[in-house]
Amino acid sequence: MSSPKFKDLSLSSKSLIIIELTLFFCALPLTFYGNSLVGFINAHAIPYNYFFIYASVFALINQLSCLALGLYDSKLRVNFRGVFRRLLMCIAVAFFILTLLNPFYGQYILPIEIVALASLLSCVMVASFRYFTFQVDFFGFNKRKVLVLGAGERASIIERRMRRDVDRQNFSVHGFVVMGGDEAQGIKEETRIELEGSLVNYALDHDIDEIVVASDERRNNLPVDELFACKIRGVEITEILDFIERETGQIAVNLIYPSWVIYSNGFASSNYLRNALDWVFNAVLAFLLLLVTWPVMLITMLLIKLDEGLNAPVFYFQERVGLDGEPFNIVKFRSMRLDAEKFGAQMASEDDPRITKTGNFLRKYRIDELPQIYNVMRGDMGFVGPRPERPQFVQQLIKSIPYYNERHNVKPGLTGWAQLKYPYGATEADSLEKLKYDLYYIKHRSFLLDLLILIRTVEIVLFGKGR
Repeated sequence: MSSPKFKDLSLSSKSLIIIELTLFFCALPLTFYGNSLVGFINAHAIPYNYFFIYASVFALINQLSCLALGLYDSKLRVNFRGVFRRLLMCIAVAFFILTLLNPFYGQYILPIEIVALASLLSCVMVASFRYFTFQVDFFGFNKRKVLVLGAGERASIIERRMRRDVDRQNFSVHGFVVMGGDEAQGIKEETRIELEGSLVNYALDHDIDEIVVASDERRNNLPVDELFACKIRGVEITEILDFIERETGQIAVNLIYPSWVIYSNGFASSNYLRNALDWVFNAVLAFLLLLVTWPVMLITMLLIKLDEGLNAPVFYFQERVGLDGEPFNIVKFRSMRLDAEKFGAQMASEDDPRITKTGNFLRKYRIDELPQIYNVMRGDMGFVGPRPERPQFVQQLIKSIPYYNERHNVKPGLTGWAQLKYPYGATEADSLEKLKYDLYYIKHRSFLLDLLILIRTVEIVLFGKGR
């Protein structure tokens, strides 16, 4: 990556350079002064005028290294881990150059240990400062300036579903470009742009970082050549489905078209080792959980008996749809009255009047799910996956919600991405919202995502936020 000229940098980049140049400049004197107090390294006294030169050279070499490796590029879109990796590389390159320059200092040569400790200290200080700027975003490095190509129905999902500041932590919307064929009932509140000139010039003049393609009519309507020109000039081009998926952690089912599913990464698992060890991992984890929770399960059985009588059944068996649409019987602690379904099958809802007093407590802390350890050991379920639904509801939802059947491509689970992100669902609209998260999980399914979901589930259980 070529080093940008200082005059071409944005104000935020210049501010960042000046602050970090100061941190680099202070690293060498602080290291030398600290060493003089503790005497860790045998270093001779250096005249103040020489020391000012040493500190200036140290700061300048480190700063040029950071500039050369793109740490001040306003279009650098990596997380803090990526920035830290680049910073380590910059410090290492600068340290190598400084060791080559060190012999030229003559009689006042710096001990190489001092240079190494100063490099380490500067890395810690700059990394801490960068982490702080990531959290607070003083310099706007974390927020991409987004231009949405389209102002109709597809584009309006950004206005409707991502309108709060918390939804736009990573980006700001510059405006929505009106395109031919857009539905009239689209963008209502936000800036609509009637673009008359070149899209390329507009994007460059307004420092656009990303263009989101969200027009309603695409056939012979997209400015492909201009989008290509924007792409090669460093402007990121993103499809609306990918944008929503990245920013919300869900897939917009109502916008999906078959070619997007075919060409996108994910959905089909090619990790054969993971598939082969899936049951072993889940069964071992289930056995360990059983060893820890059997006293809780025993107390739960006693509470159900005390609440509803000695003859009341403790467990509740219900048919659910599993992997590849195969039915199986799920087992749970009974949390509803015995006559809960005297009027037929109904979806559970929050504050459901059919739930018993004990059942409310069991559901709040998800204790009612513990008997499903048996289902995990049998291989009917895993710990993480879409929650299994009843056949009566599945048949209805497959007919009314597109791609609903795709959630049966993986094993159902005790907990899932949708359970973390969405509350109890008692309507078809709720099922659609949950499907958006389920499809996101299926597409991005990995051991690390499963681990994240399990950790978040522990947090929900401990703080009684059961859904």
